[in-house]
Amino acid sequence: MNRDDKNLNDINIGMIGFGYIGNMVFSLIENQRSYLAKKIKKNLNVIRIVEKDIKKIDLSAKKFEGVKVSSDVGDIFTDKNIDIVVELIGGIDPAYDFVSRALESGKYVVTANKDLMANRGEKLFKIAEGSNVDILFEASVGGAIPIIGPLKSSLASNNISKIVGIVNGTTNYILTRMEKEGLSFEAALKKAQELGYAEKANPSADIEGYDAACKLAILASIAFNSRTVLSDVYKEGITKIARDDIENAHAMGYRIKLLAIGSEDSDGVSVRVHPALIPESHILASIEDTYNAVYVYGNYVGEIMSYGRGAGDKPTASSVVGDIIKIARNLDKKRKGIIYGCSCFESKYIKSIDETISRFYVLVDVVDKPGVLSKIAKVFGDNMVSIKSMVQKQTVKEKIARLIFITHDVKNKNLYKSIKEISRLDVVSKVLNVIRVEELE
Repeated sequence: MNRDDKNLNDINIGMIGFGYIGNMVFSLIENQRSYLAKKIKKNLNVIRIVEKDIKKIDLSAKKFEGVKVSSDVGDIFTDKNIDIVVELIGGIDPAYDFVSRALESGKYVVTANKDLMANRGEKLFKIAEGSNVDILFEASVGGAIPIIGPLKSSLASNNISKIVGIVNGTTNYILTRMEKEGLSFEAALKKAQELGYAEKANPSADIEGYDAACKLAILASIAFNSRTVLSDVYKEGITKIARDDIENAHAMGYRIKLLAIGSEDSDGVSVRVHPALIPESHILASIEDTYNAVYVYGNYVGEIMSYGRGAGDKPTASSVVGDIIKIARNLDKKRKGIIYGCSCFESKYIKSIDETISRFYVLVDVVDKPGVLSKIAKVFGDNMVSIKSMVQKQTVKEKIARLIFITHDVKNKNLYKSIKEISRLDVVSKVLNVIRVEELE
């Protein structure tokens, strides 16, 4: 391993996990070695790699000269020469144990682990503070998109009232293909799996909203200065979205996206992940395929958006190494210190989904005869649901008409109570779908 300038300070790195992301992180550091040394006036050296499946590492490769490789994670914690530990195994356990031990041993940590930070972030920050070090996790949300760092630094003077993001590339790809190619959900999912965007064995983390909910929990904790964990986030996936919904949305000037929405008002914080109709004129509607975007509303900065590839080995590695550089720039081995630390200095009320207010798209098949609308309108009215617009479409089914309702703002609990009652009406064949409408004004 070439050391370009012996006069520069060495920042030594230990890696836990060497899958396709770990491999790319290592390659980036090696390929950009000279450039980074000139930029930060320090050498970044990967001196130890721990990988459970050691066969993943080609020990004969020249690029690993000078790097100690083993399958024993304990080697990372006992190596006093390591300054920064990079955790890239994913999941909560055993990652939590590994990261907490690294922090306790006085080492800085960089991770891309959204599950870990969304569920155990508070505990890890306390451990880091006790050791006067820090844990950085830019790559846990949005791949290469810079959003966590800006929220903690350049946007830190703002009161953030809302964050709206497309933060899952798999679901965005599926919805894009459904719209552009007229595919069913099942066909678009299969295509995503064939391209490696969705897991073949179990794609539920993406399509059911779990992945996006983890990312929202992380962003909301930082933006609203109050701890939000995964279980606080309402999540609804895209499995019920049909081709008809996408066509109906387009006809009314909307596109359907899976949104992660965090907002704060005087009543508390709302955090929710769900599909939504958004105006075609809004910039988020133009985000297609595997790209991600996060829109932030701040009281001084106004509205800003970060956009880019939300996943993949190169974008993720770029964010991981970016965090390494943040630590390395000012790292003093004799006097360590916290870089960002925990942003959660308040404890705010998290509103349930029933308390939130939204507009809704409601698609219903009804018996095509007089008096249907009056019965449905009565149920809506009894539950304080006001209708903004209604469109009737014919169907291929005999004596069945299709109604599309768009509501005004309504409490979620009122809307869903009315849907439950409408589905029991003798004039209703089936409530086909209910999707929120976000005007993003």
